Amino acid sequence: MDNLLDIFLGLILGAIATYWVYTFFRKKQSKELTSHQSTVLLEKIKTVCKLISVEGDFAEIYKYENTKERFMSLISSKKKALVVINAKAQIGYDLQKILMHSDNEKKKIVLTNFPEPEILSIEPELEFYDIKNGFFNSFKPDDLTVLNQEAKKHIREKIPESGLMETAKKEALQTVLLIEKIVETIGWQLDYTALEIPEAEKKKLID
Repeated sequence: MDNLLDIFLGLILGAIATYWVYTFFRKKQSKELTSHQSTVLLEKIKTVCKLISVEGDFAEIYKYENTKERFMSLISSKKKALVVINAKAQIGYDLQKILMHSDNEKKKIVLTNFPEPEILSIEPELEFYDIKNGFFNSFKPDDLTVLNQEAKKHIREKIPESGLMETAKKEALQTVLLIEKIVETIGWQLDYTALEIPEAEKKKLID
């Protein structure tokens, strides 16, 4: 009788021990999976890197002049040209600059700060008119590089008054919604309550 009782108690203790070990490893695996999911998700969002939200086309006439002096500035030579700049400027967000962290227990990605829009690229195309070379100062192939830099600088100075930055700021909500869709692909939620969103935009989110 005692042997049967010992065997019975042994089976019960063995079952409890087996269940405890199973539960322990299951929780550990679940925790590791959740942690892995959050890490992969954060990297997935950052992989998007730069997101273009607004494009603007510019057509500008730029007067280029360059003067060289010789013989202790006694003699100068000027080259000049009218340059028509047709440029495309792209405004958007560098998603590597956003601040966010994962809440593994609640399966949430918490977005705490969103960057301001910035100029992502300026692609100019140049057309030259009324080209005039100086006596010892003429246009060379290297001047194209210089003029491209000057053209980008010129367009960059025009962007603030174009309204593109303000338009990009209005598109910030769409970028947040895009991140939310990425988060939802693995069954998580995006928490952006820490962001300052205008009431009109909040209503769009609720609707």
